[in-house]
Amino acid sequence: MDSQKYVIEVSHINKSFKGVQVLKDISLHCESGKIYGLVGHNGSGKTVLFKIICGFVSCDSGTVSVNGKVMGKDKDILTEAGIIIEDPGFLRTWSAYHNLEFLYTLRNKKNKKYLYSILNKVGLDPKLKRPVGKYSLGMRQRLALAQAIMEEPEILILDEPMNGLDKNGVKEIRELLLDMKKENKLIILASHNREDIEILCDEVYEMDGGMIYKMKR
Repeated sequence: MDSQKYVIEVSHINKSFKGVQVLKDISLHCESGKIYGLVGHNGSGKTVLFKIICGFVSCDSGTVSVNGKVMGKDKDILTEAGIIIEDPGFLRTWSAYHNLEFLYTLRNKKNKKYLYSILNKVGLDPKLKRPVGKYSLGMRQRLALAQAIMEEPEILILDEPMNGLDKNGVKEIRELLLDMKKENKLIILASHNREDIEILCDEVYEMDGGMIYKMKR
């Protein structure tokens, strides 16, 4: 196995909570320019695996390396990734644009035209004044995607990215992810929608009982 080509290397990860093992000897190797899909019922370990890759949760044993750096040793948090895990925390009384602007300026960046383009890309009106607290689930999901991609990350880790989107929204976001794959991004996504997995993913893995299995295409 040529480890040099892999951006993310998950090697023999184990994780337990209160004596219950939720991840059992998980290994996964991911390279740029591909979309990897994770399927499995709720509680199968997908979200815990994502959190360990991102550095939000530590594993009991095994290693996660990103671009050759070991999480928890060489770096604590995965900073070069756009991440959607569970419900993002937005400022609910602010508009979508002002939420993005606030996060963008935390990195000493300011570019109104660019942020407008990101909101347009995910299908949100950048001039909409409505507070995010009054958004539908699908609109909040679009904003979460905008936040995930606005720093132009090389990695996207997306837990149920189509959640709450209507048929047209799903089509738009699928096209966006496929375009990002063409830009040599690495995308790992979990979805309950088999059609998303079939259309988007180069490799598919099923998680069941804390274990992972590569599925035949």
